[in-house]
Amino acid sequence: MNSAHILANGQKFCPVKKNCLTPTTFCSILLKSHNNMTGGSGMETGKLIAENAVNGLKKREYKGMLYDFYGELLTPHQKKLYEDAIFHDLSLSEIADEQGISRQGVHDLIRRCDKILVEYETKLRLVEKFSKIKQNIQQINRLTDDEQIKRLSNEIMEEL
Repeated sequence: MNSAHILANGQKFCPVKKNCLTPTTFCSILLKSHNNMTGGSGMETGKLIAENAVNGLKKREYKGMLYDFYGELLTPHQKKLYEDAIFHDLSLSEIADEQGISRQGVHDLIRRCDKILVEYETKLRLVEKFSKIKQNIQQINRLTDDEQIKRLSNEIMEEL
């Protein structure tokens, strides 16, 4: 049984084989199908893709903050793999090859670390408190013209 599917534009899509559909081709297919469904010009899709990219960046930034606050509570092995994935942007396969474990094992460990870090944040709320303090200091800076207050608030920001 052939696992390839024929798309509306005649191209093959292989859910198992990764080399059948390039990312560029896949994105153009998504744009075309979205435009056909909505009657749009692609601008809405472009905005959606950009929004997802921003959300992805925010998600990565949030993971980084969680790690900054709670990373020391992970085991050395967990820390190494998590840093490789999140900060060094290595693929699961690259990490698996380097560590001598399966790609699935790396994936599971990173998911477990995410869960652990989120559980710490749920209990302690340190990232939430930090963000709130940072926003308040920025607001103080915007609302004041007093240079001494701005200098003090900037010192506090640096300390955080």
